[in-house]
Amino acid sequence: MCPTRGRLAVPPRADDNLRITMSLDAPAESRAETGTTTETERETADGASSTSLWSGLRPLALRVHFYAGLLVGPLLLIAAVSGLLYALSFQAEKFVYRQELTVPVGERALPLSAQVDAARAARPDGTVTAVWPAAEDDASTRVLMSAPGVDEGKSLAVFVDPYTAEIRGELPSYGSSGALPLRTWLDELHRDLHLGDLGRNYSELAASWLWVVALGGLLLWLGRRRAARRALVLPDRSLPKGRRRTLSWHGSIGLWAVTGLVLLSATGLTWSRYAGENIGAVQDQLGGATPAVSATLADAPAGSGGGGDHSEHGAGHGGAHQGADVGIDKALESARAAGIDSDRLAITLPAEGTGYVVKETDTFFPVQLDSVAVDPSNGSVLDELRFSDYPVLAKLTRFGIDAHTGVFLGLANQLALAALAAALIVLIVSGYRMWWLRRPTKGRGIGGRPVPRGAWRRLPVTALLPLAALTAFAGWFVPLLGLSLLAFLVLDLALGAVARLRARAAAGS
Repeated sequence: MCPTRGRLAVPPRADDNLRITMSLDAPAESRAETGTTTETERETADGASSTSLWSGLRPLALRVHFYAGLLVGPLLLIAAVSGLLYALSFQAEKFVYRQELTVPVGERALPLSAQVDAARAARPDGTVTAVWPAAEDDASTRVLMSAPGVDEGKSLAVFVDPYTAEIRGELPSYGSSGALPLRTWLDELHRDLHLGDLGRNYSELAASWLWVVALGGLLLWLGRRRAARRALVLPDRSLPKGRRRTLSWHGSIGLWAVTGLVLLSATGLTWSRYAGENIGAVQDQLGGATPAVSATLADAPAGSGGGGDHSEHGAGHGGAHQGADVGIDKALESARAAGIDSDRLAITLPAEGTGYVVKETDTFFPVQLDSVAVDPSNGSVLDELRFSDYPVLAKLTRFGIDAHTGVFLGLANQLALAALAAALIVLIVSGYRMWWLRRPTKGRGIGGRPVPRGAWRRLPVTALLPLAALTAFAGWFVPLLGLSLLAFLVLDLALGAVARLRARAAAGS
């Protein structure tokens, strides 16, 4: 054999001891033949003679971290990549749609009614539902319409020059943040892969496991730090340098990102299909439902517009308002007199049985999210709702969702989302790299040497019962988490049975 080849030969797999991955089916007995132990094995052996809770929890945390990372990792990667693109789309929109969004600064803005009339003249087939006045000197006014050819749940935004009433363009608009086609497409990719309700299961499954993986990784990192401080486990220099460096980066980035990832998971679940319903029910029971200003007119017929939530797109309006109308300028004047002083506004036009709703939309801290309903017949204030009067849970929900969607605190929020998405991508890729560097040889499982099975048996009953109850509750409250966890358990049991059969067959031969 060539000396050079001898030096570069891959060392036996018995010397591999990557600390945060494990095999699913290689028998533990095969390690005894080598006379070597790994850090995982030494900690497990120490735990066998002690009543330490961590000695039983660590192998469980390792197995769950591995299963989730390996099997749910692709979904998390898709969510992270699409989330990164979405976070960057806010600034991209300003460039792509600069013709529609910006105007030359003029001397004096025209009345809002004149701008709305210009939009109606440009699209006589549309019905105006809401108006977003220009918030900056060089910004256009958005006149939102329901119009033929516009997808359900979206509005046609007609962009008007507030100084000249010139039409700058027309684009579909979606959501309370006014996402234009580029951001809308990326938002739908992130939310459901453009597959509708079926695709939403992917994002809910990813969000369901993200907090488990993140907190599990933190738990493992804290355990390793604790062991190192007590000098129970010496650093293992037999690890190849590449894997040791990857492991270090994986732990450091995970530690930095864990808080943000858990918050992303929690806020993402609030509007998911299944877990979101449970979260909403709990929020309602605790009196934390989001209130809405009542715009119902005194003489409104039963079943007309009601006092429900008026979205900025005017969704759910039963038809155009009939009767006296003081106009949008007078309605805005009344709202200003009632304390609406933000430049960022969404004005919902009256429909059958409802009045104007003037709502602040400034999410920069301190936020301005007050709203006022105005009677279109005389301009009087029907109802007022101050954000300061929201229940605490409703405020936290609003802040969380706005932060998740990148509209809270503006550019800083978007950069933070992009950084978290990039960190998650690095964590997933580095996790798969560590698994690949420790890829199995013939006769081993899909991930190298295993963490010994049955670690839960060493847990005291006082710890095992609460852990089982917590797991069952989490699986019920977050259904896709529970179902996938059950699937992982079945897979683990099946692979364990296969491993035992292989071991017996090898022993018999």
